[in-house]
Amino acid sequence: MRLQDKVALITGAGSGIGRETARLFAQNGASVVAVDINVPAAQETVERIREAGGTAIACAADVARAADCEHMVQEAERAFGKLNILFNNAGIMLSEDDDAVTTDESIWDKTMAVNLKGVFLGCKYGIPALRRAGGGSIINTASFVALLGAATPQLAYTASKGGVLAMTRELAVVHARENIRVNALCPGPLRTELLMKFLDSEEKRQRRLVHIPMGRFGEAREMAYAALYLASDEAAFVTGTEFVVDGGITAAYVTPEG
Repeated sequence: MRLQDKVALITGAGSGIGRETARLFAQNGASVVAVDINVPAAQETVERIREAGGTAIACAADVARAADCEHMVQEAERAFGKLNILFNNAGIMLSEDDDAVTTDESIWDKTMAVNLKGVFLGCKYGIPALRRAGGGSIINTASFVALLGAATPQLAYTASKGGVLAMTRELAVVHARENIRVNALCPGPLRTELLMKFLDSEEKRQRRLVHIPMGRFGEAREMAYAALYLASDEAAFVTGTEFVVDGGITAAYVTPEG
């Protein structure tokens, strides 16, 4: 039980990486606060955890709203008495997100509000709770596109994830002496609903796959195992990292023709 007696709050827990991580954390002994703007989806995650013998509660939150982020942290402490792990995972990727010329300002603002401001607000209210618990682990979901330009234009998403990386590094330095570790998980392209909605044609999917040395999309469960390591005491000397789990995409040089 790698997370025995730990309390973990996970945003975006109603699907994808968030749901798989919530289930895995619970399997490893954590009490989980499954947060999502989609309440039925969060409740489904909780039901699956409880069916497997784990402990979890659902919490509704729009991470772009300060009051919601404050409330989700309060719920974690109310239900379980503390907070040890904060996984700022909630994110959006909008189909209208394109290049600088084409992308509408409203798409930019909405993407930044969820993907970047949401991480800031999670930390704003989560860090005091981690202090009260004597320290802990923060994991922020970034992306490989924060390190490389995306093959398919998605400027707002890419910029938001770059901001997550910068914020993660600074938070890691600021809070290192408080026993609070802060790391960014950088997934490669995954076979999740979020990405498959964006890569909505075979042409788009192949343009992405040609850059992945493993030749396949990753799975949400594979990201959950990476998050489990970062959340656990096994990563006690790991902070400020860009933890890349991408099938080799950032290590490779691939021509546009493959």
